[in-house]
Amino acid sequence: MRAADADRQQVAARLQAALDEGRLDLGEYDERLQRAYAAKTYGELDTLLTDLPAVPAQPGPASAVVPAEEHSTRRWLLQVWSSWVPAVAVTTAVWGATSLASGHAGYYWPVWVAGPWGAVLVWQTVAGLASGEPRRQAAQRARELAKEQARQLRRERRALGADEAPESPGQPG
Repeated sequence: MRAADADRQQVAARLQAALDEGRLDLGEYDERLQRAYAAKTYGELDTLLTDLPAVPAQPGPASAVVPAEEHSTRRWLLQVWSSWVPAVAVTTAVWGATSLASGHAGYYWPVWVAGPWGAVLVWQTVAGLASGEPRRQAAQRARELAKEQARQLRRERRALGADEAPESPGQPG
């Protein structure tokens, strides 16, 4: 059965925990992490954890856990709408200040900012949700995170290799 991005992220988190516990060294962690993010099936993911102990279940309410897909959708919606809300708030504040200064409520002109822009964002939201854009962006973020973690591990490994290099004869130590 094909694995989802959330499954790969769970395996990556378990591998990070194993590294933190000292069950994996940096080289093993780096190799397994790369294989985890390249895995297509549950079988490929399972082979990465077979020699590691199972993680005990965390106590707590099940409702506190947010499914990965819901989280990625929420994040995407915030990204799409995040510029509209402050723009409408600022234009409404300007309208309110001018209405207060004049002593009467003038024509609510911010509707010309909020309305058309909001209509475009509604269209973009519906089209994006229908095409699976939140999942695509979450997968892209996961790939970028995996690449960054791999780069960091290579830097750490190079730094450790330089620090642990044997001294040459005749060189002061």
